[in-house]
Amino acid sequence: MQNLRVLALMPHPDDIEILCAGTLIRLKSLGCELHFATMTPGDKGSVVLGRTEIAAVRREEARRSADVAGAKSFTCLEFADLEIVFDNESRRCVAGLLRRIDPDIVFTTPPVDYMYDHEITSKLVRDACFNAAVRNYSTEGLAAPSGKIPHLFYSDPIGGDNLFGTPIMPHILVDISTEIERKTEMLACHESQRSWLRKQHGMDDYIESMRRSAKERGAIAGMEYAEGFRQHLGHPYPTDNPLLELVGAVEIEKGRVGEGDPGSSPTRGEERATPSCSDCGAKRMKLESERSGQPGEVR
Repeated sequence: MQNLRVLALMPHPDDIEILCAGTLIRLKSLGCELHFATMTPGDKGSVVLGRTEIAAVRREEARRSADVAGAKSFTCLEFADLEIVFDNESRRCVAGLLRRIDPDIVFTTPPVDYMYDHEITSKLVRDACFNAAVRNYSTEGLAAPSGKIPHLFYSDPIGGDNLFGTPIMPHILVDISTEIERKTEMLACHESQRSWLRKQHGMDDYIESMRRSAKERGAIAGMEYAEGFRQHLGHPYPTDNPLLELVGAVEIEKGRVGEGDPGSSPTRGEERATPSCSDCGAKRMKLESERSGQPGEVR
């Protein structure tokens, strides 16, 4: 399964680094071709610079991070920060990117997350994975229709909770213990976000917040650091899981990801796999309790 094309398409610069960079580094080491993309240049992410200035800074930070990971390409689709919408123009734009790259595996944000840019990006990417393969669907650019519907994986929501503060359990965990330092190096490329996150989100150190979150995920399955994902399993998306074979991902919980509130319980009955994690929810709640009072993660 080497030489697969992998696309990570997230809303803002630094989302890839926070949510899935460790897994991408592992896939690259196996010979997979990485493509990084963001919906926006993060043009609202400054308390000092104007939109044009901070967008230029953050595009360059994202390119440097992609270089650290060894990505073949970085693309910004140039949506405005906080203004991503689900309409036909947006759908054609995202599907056009899917056609140009024709990925085998796609990572994006989950359907329920802490802000609408993340949620709408999730819907647009899901939509594009299907539409890009439809011959008579018009998209931006001249790329031919995709050859297949790719495997689609949703990252953890920022902060790990749904809209009501209920912990969201991943279906699989990827051990990134040996990749955590490069993941940290990638996130450190986004130096412009230190002052913004301190002002807007009350975070003094977003890098430590990322590492703490990865450590908490790893604790669920006895790993030092991990990243969590849920796979889109609805018709007609592929239901085999390439991450199991490629990176030895550990299955925590299997089930379909619903539209409304894809929480920790599958909609078609709970099916546990090795290792047994019937107490995962309790572990997660304990971890959340222990870190109470700590600033939440942000994009």
